[in-house]
Amino acid sequence: MKKDGQNPNYCEYLANFEKEQNKLKKGIKLENGFDKNKIKFISGIDLAYWENNNETYAVCCIVTIDYESHQIVETKYLSGEITVPYIAGYLSFRELPLILETYKLLEIEPDIIMFDGNGFLHYRNMGIATHASFYLHKPTIGVAKSYLKIENVEYHMPLDEDRAFTDIIIHSTVYGRTLRPHKGVKPIFISCGNWIDIDTATDIVLNCINQESRQPIPIRLADIETRKMREVFMREHKSL
Repeated sequence: MKKDGQNPNYCEYLANFEKEQNKLKKGIKLENGFDKNKIKFISGIDLAYWENNNETYAVCCIVTIDYESHQIVETKYLSGEITVPYIAGYLSFRELPLILETYKLLEIEPDIIMFDGNGFLHYRNMGIATHASFYLHKPTIGVAKSYLKIENVEYHMPLDEDRAFTDIIIHSTVYGRTLRPHKGVKPIFISCGNWIDIDTATDIVLNCINQESRQPIPIRLADIETRKMREVFMREHKSL
């Protein structure tokens, strides 16, 4: 698949994508649309890609855990061809179709959904966690391992202490939060997706982190599952 500017429909994609996100962003609400005391299930979503015969494929995995016990209650996955080209800043359009099809497979409805990526911390405040919220109709959180720099704004490194954080402020607005879950580990970057505030998002993320990783358990498990299933599907393609 041709990517970025190599794709003959690049300009058309870009114009349509920007128009759609600017329309959706009017519905972003960085406030809780749920009762924090009634959270029962949290889902993590991740995708893994591979190439086969010049075509791009991906597998999407959704892992749902019990919020209190952290035990896995459901794992679903689905693979498919990716037909939307990669355009920087518009990854959600590329990933969302497969995410939505995988989400339909869920038998347990999550209360909160986490994404391995950004939400409000995005050029148009429309990272995958925010964009997907309008289709999943659930409060969402973005948790990224690396920092997306916007308008040359650097983040401030938190103190080397458990649960230390600093806010990422752009134009007097909190776009996200740099969080160090444990002393001696690299920070992660939290941002609201939709229908949640940054303090609640931080509390939920911290509640879903154990000593094994700086990543929240649902996202870490989804990442492990996508890597495993990618190998399975890649072998299947090679055998055809």
